Formats: sequence, structure tokens, C-alpha cells
Amino acid sequence: MSRFDLPDLSRRNLLIGGGIGVGLLVGWQLWPRQYRANLPLAKGEYGFGSWLKISRDGSVTVAIPQSEAGQGVYTALAQIVAGELGADWRTVAVQPALASPEFANTLFAREWRSALMPAGLGALANEDAIDGLGDDWATRNAFMITGGATSIRQFEEPCRLAGAAARTLLCQAAAERWDTEWENLETRNGFVVFGKKQIPFSQLAEAASSFDGPDPVPLNPSPINALSGKEMPRLDVAAKVDGSANFAGDIRLPDMLYASVRAGPTGDTTLKSIAAKGISKRKAVVDVVKTDGWVAVLGTNWWAANQALDAIAPTFETVGLMAETASMNEQLSKAFSKVEGAKIFDQGSIDAAFDKSSGTRIHKALYFTAAALHAPLETRTATAQFQDGRLTLWMASQAPQSARAAAAHAIGISVDDVTLIPTFAGGSFGRNLDSQIARQAAALAKHSGRPVQVIWSRPEEFMRDFVRPPAHARMTASLAAGGVVTGLSVRIAVPPFAREQMQRISGDGAVEAMEKTAGEHDPMAIAGAIPPYAIPNLSIAHYPIKLPLPGGILRGGGHGYTAFFIESFIDELAHESGVEPLSFRMQMLVGQTRLARCLTGVAALANWDGGASGSSKGIACHSMQGSHIALIATATTSETGVKVERISAMVDCGRLINPELARQQVESGIIFGLAQALGSSTDYESGMPTARRLRDIDLPVLSDIPEIEIEFVRSDAEPGGASEIGVPAVAPAVANALFSAAGVRLRELPLLSKGL
Repeated sequence: MSRFDLPDLSRRNLLIGGGIGVGLLVGWQLWPRQYRANLPLAKGEYGFGSWLKISRDGSVTVAIPQSEAGQGVYTALAQIVAGELGADWRTVAVQPALASPEFANTLFAREWRSALMPAGLGALANEDAIDGLGDDWATRNAFMITGGATSIRQFEEPCRLAGAAARTLLCQAAAERWDTEWENLETRNGFVVFGKKQIPFSQLAEAASSFDGPDPVPLNPSPINALSGKEMPRLDVAAKVDGSANFAGDIRLPDMLYASVRAGPTGDTTLKSIAAKGISKRKAVVDVVKTDGWVAVLGTNWWAANQALDAIAPTFETVGLMAETASMNEQLSKAFSKVEGAKIFDQGSIDAAFDKSSGTRIHKALYFTAAALHAPLETRTATAQFQDGRLTLWMASQAPQSARAAAAHAIGISVDDVTLIPTFAGGSFGRNLDSQIARQAAALAKHSGRPVQVIWSRPEEFMRDFVRPPAHARMTASLAAGGVVTGLSVRIAVPPFAREQMQRISGDGAVEAMEKTAGEHDPMAIAGAIPPYAIPNLSIAHYPIKLPLPGGILRGGGHGYTAFFIESFIDELAHESGVEPLSFRMQMLVGQTRLARCLTGVAALANWDGGASGSSKGIACHSMQGSHIALIATATTSETGVKVERISAMVDCGRLINPELARQQVESGIIFGLAQALGSSTDYESGMPTARRLRDIDLPVLSDIPEIEIEFVRSDAEPGGASEIGVPAVAPAVANALFSAAGVRLRELPLLSKGL
């Protein structure tokens, strides 16, 4: 099966897919017998389902189904399992999980269902039956997606259940030795304990693995325990420090070749010619491989292959439209009159709110964002070996099943004959959701008969990037006496990039995905546009413009620009009304107690002065993925551009699994948001990005990073997402601070110097 195809939406399928519920107690029949455990076991290791194994030396190894890209997911998920098990953290290790329906990310499938489901479902997409169908589809296809800050939110309960199941088996084995009931026993620090008696896990693992557990599996009374909820050391740090951690570029195989590849602009593009004389005397070059859409040079080292690729100067021809910044901006500006918008949210009567006869003031503004690159430190890299009809891939992927399917399709073999060995990712930010490089690595390995490592150069990385596309927003509000917002209309023109991304994950190529989704309404493309404020008349609409530029998910998703639109415009309305920006927001936060707490908390943390003219302080807030944040930025302008001096943040992510990991994620998100505010973008000419190197996109360097202070609201609420919540509110907070500092309202991302 080379694609993830949704089943037909018959009533029978809906009934079969719906009605699934999971409580705190799960029947033993669902673990581990529903799906065969596939955790590899070495001699002296004993398996406890697909999630964990215990060895004779007492070490506990946890399988992690999510890609580790620096966010700490290896540590956090292992912490949950080990905490429920009662393990000693010093004995805990991790390894990547093999594909299994047990590891399907059904939460991602639910939250992104509007992008996953066929267009035209309309209101049906909100029914519980569709959620059940999505869960069933994701499970059957082992939809192991890393993204959307879902790792903890999706897998906390399965991790707890896995640890609890193994704990009960160990207690049963010990109870048999001590001739008592297993319910009388507990686990602590890697031992089963009964009064003053204790036995280490290592002595019980073999016997325990053969027991049948109780039905249902009992969880500990609280998810907070000796490990979960504590600042435990990261499990990946030591390997990254001593160099033993494997990234995709670290793989070394006997007789391996290295490949540098180049393709033309996205579209109807074909390779026309190469200068064959460019490699005639290059001893390190082994082969040149040409396809219709790309060309590769194979060499005994990558530097030689890349130099040879430059020497042969491949020429491509593209038929049809190609990405041009000026023309794309013109298309976006005309979208509101030429494209039919879809109301994603509609409340009250906008027409009545905008009736000027009642003395209402109308305030309007246009906002813009440029195309934003992912720009992870590690360019896309994959190693492939084709042997005896089977393919082995070493790569970092946020969608491993999609990568396997793409590689299999490229060389005409079954997905079952493809093994993907996950590696650490040197950053991703959504970049590793795509699998073009898996196709190339597979094709080159089969062609050469030798292992091949494909590494994209930075120019190729930028060329092939599925950017967060440019967007335009038309904002209109009605203001009554006293600064009361009576109506708000948000119109956003942006391609349906979330649906496009999901089509590529399903197996489509870039052009095919763009064509299939052109003109489709995409709620995820404007996620975050519904403000948290109590505005009686509210209309949010998406205008799905078609651009000759493939789009994809970037850290923060649609929230990365919708928060900029909303929070900057709210600040405009506050100043238009003569009301202090914090008070202006607070008076509209009806029922939003968690976000309100963040706002009042950050005001105290940063000594908020009202954002008066010349104060250089700006405020913004946002909610997403079950988390909430309020930011105050201090920023000034100079001859060299924008200088952000300080960012203070109050964050509510619910119950924290590892507070230090959460802090790292929020801080990194703030820095990522700062990069989006001040750079990370590129223009396009003749289908080519003008940016070729990291230095071309104005990423902040260490000296540009402001002082960042983060405080968390203590909360017992369910964990929210931490990896993306830091991103969206930075740009509006900085823009609002610059208005305070210089009196200039910047409505474009990145915050360009031409507006200062």
C-alpha cells in the first residue's frame, strides 16, 4: 500500500469507526493482544508489550514512537512510562519504536481532520462519527506522525498504561514468591516492595513476562509520581555531547557512496541538459544519474559529488507559471474580490455591527506575511541500502510510514520490504514531514547497487522547501463608545497548505498535491484566527488562493501569522479607543480565566507600564493546543534595524511532565518566533528563492537574543502543547513594542526596515 487512502464514507464505515472511548482503566484484552508486540528483544531481554522491555541487568528500555528533533520527546515519554512502572531513572534507556498501530497518533488525526478528510464534508466533519472513523483510519495505517505538539497529549495515557501493565506483572511474579496477593505490593526505584522485602526488576523480568495481567489495568492514583512531573535529566544529552548520537549524516556503511542532487523549480519541470565534460577528470566521481525532474552525482565523498554537480551545470525547463514575489502579492491582494471565501466562524451579524448610522466607528487595516522557510540546521539527509529485494533507510522523519511508502513506490517494491531506522533530527520545525529525499535515496541505492547517502546542499534545501506560504489579511472592526468592540471581520487569503501537506503525506508529489487542493477551503490554514475575546459579532473567513509555490506546515502552523494579525489589530483598536492595551484585552476575556491569568501574571513579571508612547513595550497573548501564553516584549529601533532587548512570558501548559523540558521548549519557541518576526523569509524570482544561504534570511544570532524570562502558571489541568505555544505571540508583541517606541505601526512579517 503506497498511499494512505481514506475509506469510503458510507454509513456502515461511520458506524464501525465511531463509539470508541478510553477511560482510566483499559481492558487487558486491548494490551498487548490487539496488536502483536514488535519490540525487538536481545538475549536476556524480556518484553512487556510494544512499549518497554526489561533486561536481566535491570535496565528498562522504552520504545519511543515520536521523532526526536531536540524537543526532548525521548525523555518525556520515557519519564511517563518509567514513573508509572516505578523504575530507577538511572536504569532507563530508549530506542525508536517500530511501526505499529499501537503508536498511531489519533489526536493529530482528529485535530487535523479538516485537512485529512475529503473536501466537501461540511458539517459532517464535526460529528463524533467522523472522529471515530479518523481514529480507525489512523490506527489501521499506523499513522505515526510527530507534529502539532501532540506527543505528550496523545501518548501520556498509553505510556502510563504500558508502565502500569508491566508493574502489575512484576508484582504478580513477586507475589508468587512471597505467597501474597499482588495488590499488596508496590514498585519503587526499580524494586518490587512488600514491607521490608524487596526484589529488583532484574530478578523478576523473565517470570513476569509470562504472566497474564489483571483486567482492567490499574493506574496509579495520580499521574504525578517520583519521576513524572520532575526535572529529570535528558536521556539524549550524553550521546549528543560525546558524539555517539546518530544523525542521518553520521551513518557509515561499507562501500557507501555519497550523492548530491539538484532539481529545477516546482512545476512542470524537466531536465534539459548537463555539461558532461564537467566531470571527465574528477576521480572521486563514480556516476551521474539523470531523471526527468532531477539529477544526482554519486561520489566517494559528498564534497566531490557536490563540486561535480556544480561543474555539470544542469539546466531545467519549466512550463507554466513560476513563483514570483511581485505576482504572488498581486494575486493575494486581489483574492478578496476574485475568490469565494468560506466562513470558518460566524457569530451574530457583521452587517448590523458595521452600520455607521448608529454612530459606530469603523477601523480597517491590511496585514501581510512573506513566505517563511523552515531552515533547520541539518539539511535533508537520508541513507539507503538496497539488498536482496529489501530496502533499509536511515533518516529522520516526522511521518515514517509516509517515508517508507514513498521509497517503496520509487523503486517498485512493497512497503513491507522497506525498513526505516529513525535517527536524531538536527531540527525540523515541520520540515521532516516530507519524504522526497526518501524517494531519491531509494532510487540511487537501487541504481548503484551500493549504499548511498544523499545530502541536500543548503541552496537545494531552500529550493525544495515547502514554505509557510505568504498570506494577506483584511481586518475590519466596529467600535462603540468606551472602546467596546461590537464587531470584527477577519478575511485571510492564503493557499490551503495544510490540506496540501496532507496530500503529500498521502503519497502525492508537490505539483499533484497543489492541483488537488487548489481552491479548497482549509480551516487549518487559518488556525488561530478566532480570537479569545467576547465580541458579539464575529466573522472569520478563508480565501483559498492558488499560488505556484508549494506550501507546508511550519512550527506554529497557521497560528504563526494569525496571532500576528489578531493581536496587532487588537492593539490598534486599543490605541484607537484610547484604552490601555492590557485593560482593553482583559475587558473582553469573558470566561478565559487561564489566558487572563497569564496576562495579569506577565504584567507583574515585566513591570508593565501600559505601553505608553516611548515605553518600548508591547503586549500580546494567544491560546493553542490546550496551552496559553502572554508576552511582553521590549524593543527599539536603530539605524541597523530592530533590537529586541527583553521578552517576558507567563505560560499555562497545564500539568508539566518535565518542567525544565517545557521551559526549553517555550524558550526555543520564543526564539523561533523572533526569527519569524525579523527574518526567515525569502522572495522568489523565476520560481527560485532569492535566499541561498542561512546568512540570506536574517536569522538572529546569539548576540541578537534578548533576555528571556519565563514563568509557568501552576496547573493541574491536562497537559497542553509546549513546543509551539512560544511562537505565535512574539511577532505581535514586538510589533506592538515598536509602535510604542517609534509610533510606527508595522503590518508586515518580517518586520521590515522599510516601515521604520
